[in-house]
Order: sequence, then C-alpha cells, then structure tokens
Amino acid sequence: MAAGLGLLGEGLARLTSEAERALNETTLRIAITGLSRSGKTVFITSLIANLLALGRGRDTLPALRRRMAEEGRRIQAVRLEPAGTQALDWFDAADKLRDLAGATPHWPPRTSDLASATLTLVVERPGDWGRWLPARRVRLEILDYPGEWLLDLPLLEQSYEEWSAATLAQLRQPPRAALAGDFLSFLAGLDRNAPADDAVAKRGFLLYRDLLAAARDRHGLRWLQPGRFLVPGPKGESPMMWFFPLSGQGSPAAGSLRAALAERFDAYRDDMRRSYFDPWFARFDRQVVLVDALGALCAGEGAFTDARQAVAQIARAYDARSRSRWLGLRTLRRVAFVATKADYVPQAQRGDFLSLFRGMVGTHGHAGGPAMIHAAIAALRCTEEGEPAPGGAPVVQGVPMGETRRRPFRPGQIPPQPPAPDDAFWRRPYFELPVFRPPVIDPDGREGLPHLEMDRLIAWLLEDAL
Repeated sequence: MAAGLGLLGEGLARLTSEAERALNETTLRIAITGLSRSGKTVFITSLIANLLALGRGRDTLPALRRRMAEEGRRIQAVRLEPAGTQALDWFDAADKLRDLAGATPHWPPRTSDLASATLTLVVERPGDWGRWLPARRVRLEILDYPGEWLLDLPLLEQSYEEWSAATLAQLRQPPRAALAGDFLSFLAGLDRNAPADDAVAKRGFLLYRDLLAAARDRHGLRWLQPGRFLVPGPKGESPMMWFFPLSGQGSPAAGSLRAALAERFDAYRDDMRRSYFDPWFARFDRQVVLVDALGALCAGEGAFTDARQAVAQIARAYDARSRSRWLGLRTLRRVAFVATKADYVPQAQRGDFLSLFRGMVGTHGHAGGPAMIHAAIAALRCTEEGEPAPGGAPVVQGVPMGETRRRPFRPGQIPPQPPAPDDAFWRRPYFELPVFRPPVIDPDGREGLPHLEMDRLIAWLLEDAL
C-alpha cells in the first residue's frame, strides 16, 4: 500500500512539474553559423557573456533592455545551464573568454564540429497581475555548427551531373583557374567510362580537396562545396567522400568510374541530410548567418563575387525550403544575415556598409515564410573612432596582433551597392584586412563584452519570445 502511494505521489509530482513547465517555460532554439572567417565563435561567446552580464544587472544590451521596458518587463536573472549528458560537444564560453583575455590574447580556433550551450532567462511578467505570478523562463538552446556545412544546403537539390557541370565551369574561371591546373590536368587524363578504381577516385578527391583549401586560404573564397571536404567532422574523410566533379553525357555505364563517383555523391548528400540537416534544421526557431563581407570586398572582385554567390544561394535555399515541409523549416521563424567586423568601418561609412551587405545578400522571403533582416555588427569591438588627418578620410584605430601601439586603419571607399563587374572600383589595389588584438576584458566576462549593434540584433531575435 505504501509503495503504491509512493508511486502515485511520484506520478503526481511529475505531472505537476510538467504542467508548471508548460505554463511558465518556453524553449527557443537558435542556430549560429557563418561563412569561413566570419567570427562565429566570438559571436556566440559575446552572446552568452553579454546575456549573463545583463542578468547580473549590467547594462550590456541596452536595446534589449529598452524594448522589454516598453512592455513593462525585465530580465531578472540569466544562468548558463550545466552540460549534463548532452551528446554534442559543449560550447565552452568561459574557455573562449580566457583565450581573448589572456596575458597573450588570441582569437579562438575555428569551429570543426557541432557544439551547443543553453542559457535560461528568468523574465518577470508585465502588469499588476505579474507580481503575483511566477516568473517565466525562456531557455535559449544555442547550436554552433561549421559554416562550411551550410554550403551543402543548396547541394541537396542537385544531381551529380548538375553539380559537376556548375563546379567545372567555375574552375575554368578566375580566380579558381589559377589554382586548378593540376586537378584539370588529372581530369584530362581520365577515361570516364573506365572501370571504377578506388585509387583513382581517392587521388581525384585529394586533388580537389586541396584545391578547395587553396581557394579558401590563398584567395579568401567562400563558395566551396562539398563543405565536409574542408571540415570533415567526427566521421573523418571516409570512402563516401572519394568523389570529385567529372563531366559526361548521358547516364554513366554501370561499374564505370563516373557511376561510382555519382553513387558516392548521392551517398554524401543523403548522409548530410540524414545526419545534420534533418535532425537539426527541423528544430531551429532562429538562424543567424555571419559573413565577413568587408574582408571579401577588400580582397577583390573574385573574393567578393564568390562570397556574394555563397550567401545569396544560402538565402534562396532557406526561402525555398520554408515553402515546403522539407527539413521542418516551417518552424523557422526568423533569419538574420549579419555582416561582421563593423568595427573596422568608421561610423560615417557604416550606413553604406550595411547597404552594400543588403545588396550582396539580395531580397528574399515571402508571406508565411521566416522574417529576414540584415545587420552589420561587431560581436567584440576591437577599435575606436580615430581622428583623421585634416581633409582626410575617416579612420578607426586598433592594435594589430603582435604589436602594442594603436594604428589607424581605413577600409577605403565602401560603395552602397555591389559594384558591377566592369566598375572602376575593382581596379583599386586589393589587400587583406589586418587582425586587431582583442580589447582588454575581464576574463570572467562579468561586465560583458564591448560590441557594436549586438544589442539590436539580439533584441530582434528574441523580442517575440520574451
């Protein structure tokens, strides 16, 4: 009898707890990704640190605080949930802060796999009745994943023949043509209808993978598919990935090299859908896509055009999939395309920078689809406004990595719209953006991190959930 009463009590307690969560707790899932070198790790660190500091009473996100105050609400507390038994890697924001604030500060390494962290925001209820009701809890589940994988989203709708034709056409155009000689010579010596040979397939994969890495590292290119060729993830470089683009007419002969490559392409595409896109994209409520638009602009026409193609293809893929039930994207409510490194741009030019970025991404979206915005931010501000020389252009000032003194920097002209291919703008010298040191910050992040426009972006992402 006592055992039965105990089980009954446990059941009632569980039902009571579940009812309390249903009434007072909301879960919001935010996915953060970005094109290579866009500052995704620092963005997530800043998001976590500034929300935690806000929960301690620091005014780190004034736009969010003001927006909530207009509705008679405020965030009473913010806590970082323990890692628990989650299967994904833990996004250790405290470790990233130590990187940024150490005796020899440095930028954290790039993302190589899925990682997550969860914050719980305790939000007071508005109105006179709010004081008598328990506070609401909003759980922010933050997912970090490599931007290279995001580039495979448009790939899911292509056949091997379509992907091969588009990729080979790109390889014969600058700036890729300067890097593609060895790979194209390898293709020229192949018999497409020869029997499948794993040694040949792996040789072609390695040549093509190295070509993608060189395009990224030497020319700053971003439209690089397949994404796991550059960031393999926990599965590594399995035989499924031993494929490369190869042209051909008609259906490939059974047992031929081209048939084997097409089969591996299909297996890779299906694995990306099954392992990453289906289980994760179906859960997202919010998506943030980060882009180093300024770095691409300064690197020249080839790099800018390539980044523009990448981000526009991603935007189109989100838009197309939000129209269907595929990937569950009907749950995706808001998408933010975000240009990073806005602190490299003097204040007088930031309006043009944001306008340029809007033109780079293009206009997408439709009635009933996710809301989309464009923003230009610095998740961790590393510069200050500088004093230009008399009659000179505006500048910012920062400390380059490895140095101790501030230096002025100006990005040059920033056009308000993407320049046309024949525009004189592209005849100016190209250059790589300097890497500035992180500012002096508290290694515990108690005061938050200095930023530009992060508060407005976070307010937009969260406003309908708080």
